[in-house]
Amino acid sequence: MAEHYDAAIIGLGPAGATLARLLGENMRVAAIDKKSPGGEHTKPCGGLLAPDAQRTLSRFNLTLPKAVLVDPQIFAVKTLDTEQRLLRYYPRFYINLNREKFDAWLVSLIPSGVDIIDNAVCTGLRRLDDGMFEISFSQGGAARRVITAQRVIGADGAGSIVRRTLFPKSKIRRYTAIQQWFKEKHATPFYSCVFDKSITDAYCWSVSKDGYFILGGAFPTNGAQERFEVLKNTLTERGFELGEPIKTEACLVSYPRRIWDFRLGEAGAFLIGEAAGFISPSSLEGISYALDSANRLAEVITASGANENRRYARAARGIKAKLLLKYIKSRFMYKAMPRKLIMKSGLQSIKVAE
Repeated sequence: MAEHYDAAIIGLGPAGATLARLLGENMRVAAIDKKSPGGEHTKPCGGLLAPDAQRTLSRFNLTLPKAVLVDPQIFAVKTLDTEQRLLRYYPRFYINLNREKFDAWLVSLIPSGVDIIDNAVCTGLRRLDDGMFEISFSQGGAARRVITAQRVIGADGAGSIVRRTLFPKSKIRRYTAIQQWFKEKHATPFYSCVFDKSITDAYCWSVSKDGYFILGGAFPTNGAQERFEVLKNTLTERGFELGEPIKTEACLVSYPRRIWDFRLGEAGAFLIGEAAGFISPSSLEGISYALDSANRLAEVITASGANENRRYARAARGIKAKLLLKYIKSRFMYKAMPRKLIMKSGLQSIKVAE
């Protein structure tokens, strides 16, 4: 017979690891993750911890270990509009970190009673007649295994198998995120945000990190690689020093635009983090929403009472409201004329010695 759990979590990024930590002391939990300990992190991410994420970690009474931090810590973002040839610096208070080590740290906090099934790919998911869930997976290329669970939680990002399988009609716009790592050649390290509508209607980024320079962007899936090459050429002309890439990372990324892009689940199935559509439409920042949604779901599940899905929907209203405001903000950021007016005004910008 298949092993049975109170909850099965698919994905151990910030959302899944946080939920596993918060539920693991109170119930039997399985967590299935495709990464293996010590395996290479391949998801494009600037690795910057936003103030909202910092506040959530503070509410958990957690402090970041020194090992996850990287040099340098940068306090201004260099914002470029390459089409309109505009440049401004804006103060930002992000923490520059090693994303791979940050994720591993969150996993290390999970109680030992949680069954972590790593190096595993979830291959199937179905609801049984009794309302339970059957989850099938292969681990390390071995034969298919099966577990059952009272609840299933999708914490598996933009390509969530939980969302695709249980809520196939719940579509959300997705981009292809690509980033490359280069040896740092700039005399002064920096973090940048780049807008160029001819390349993408989303945005691109760069960040200096421990002797490396990372350049990435989110692009319409059709022709994403070609658009990324145009970005590199454009920024090279603007003084960015790239050279030969050391490694390339790519994945799908969600881009919520409508209230129905957010899907929280039903009948014992739940979605958190980017799988639920919780990612900023203006900056593509998702760690803060991953931590927050995991916390809110954990509070619902550990509290006594029926209608967990309905209570989670109520608990997540604040997240949805914040993201809809971010979408409104993005309509100004991603349109040439409003962005030009804002950048020309110098509002909230700072002068930086070149």
